[in-house]
Amino acid sequence: MFRVAKVFIASGIAALAAAGMSTTAAAAESETIKAIQERGTMLCSGHNGSYFGFVEVNDKNEWKGLDIDLCRAMTTAILGDPGKAQIVPLSWAQRFPALQSGDVDIIIKATGWTMGRDTELGLQFSLPYFFGATQLMAHGDLGITEAKDLVGATVCVEAGTTIERIVADYLKTLNVEHTMVSYEKAAELRSAYLANRCDTFAGWGPNLAVLRATEIDNPEKHVILSDKLSSEPISAAMRQGDENFVDFTNWMLAALLIAEEYGITKANVNEMAANPPNPKVGRLLGSTPGIGERLGLRETWAREMIAAMGNFAEIYDRNLGEESPYKLERGLNNLWSNGGVLYAPILD
Repeated sequence: MFRVAKVFIASGIAALAAAGMSTTAAAAESETIKAIQERGTMLCSGHNGSYFGFVEVNDKNEWKGLDIDLCRAMTTAILGDPGKAQIVPLSWAQRFPALQSGDVDIIIKATGWTMGRDTELGLQFSLPYFFGATQLMAHGDLGITEAKDLVGATVCVEAGTTIERIVADYLKTLNVEHTMVSYEKAAELRSAYLANRCDTFAGWGPNLAVLRATEIDNPEKHVILSDKLSSEPISAAMRQGDENFVDFTNWMLAALLIAEEYGITKANVNEMAANPPNPKVGRLLGSTPGIGERLGLRETWAREMIAAMGNFAEIYDRNLGEESPYKLERGLNNLWSNGGVLYAPILD
């Protein structure tokens, strides 16, 4: 009986070892990562204009923004150089067909994780990296402070976004008759609102705040209504069928959050790698092997990524926060330990 038990135990250990070997091998076989490495560039989603703070073009005709920097972080992890990110301008409506056709490798473009996209469009999503409420901004002279007062109003939205459905559902629930007008480009939508062709501008709360603060001459004459129509989880979108690429994307985001949690910055990452203050930091920065082998990448991919782009807080602050023109507080988008909802899985 004891001999039989030993056989089963030995067989189980062998099976677990084989499973571990096959898992590591599988991780190295992400078809998307292989294609990126063979091409020598990573194709990231841009925008056909500027989506301020997330995807925009500066006065030197250079791409910038939270989503752009996350794409560059991923590019560094895979190819070792953020400059190998190739940004492909896309409208909201074009982004998913472009992903499915292979015109881009991933969508990191203020994209909401919804059931319809998850089940009907053949997409997979990463862990959320941002949370933002859908809200409405109205001309102050209309005297509107709540969505229930929008009876007969013209509501303008950007085509191809979840905001269209969210606003329509919310106003239907309130029995508010309204006219919805969609615009393909963000610039056209802003122009329509500022030209009084729209009573209200439906958008993502952070973007409405940015617009009011930076593009409107008299911001005090525009009111962001108190209603919060949704709190939308924003995630990276990928094609179904390459689960290993989803794993990598999740651990790329996790690495940025863990780096913030442990005070690992662009300036001190190499020093921390040379003298890790604890085993978790050693694993993250490749001082202790494992983080690379499990994903089929270099052991130093996270270290190189942080050295090039900084941790999550550094990326947020320069694009949306205190170092940006927008000065948006992190709120929900802080670490769980700082009152927010962002967290990383356990790096064991």
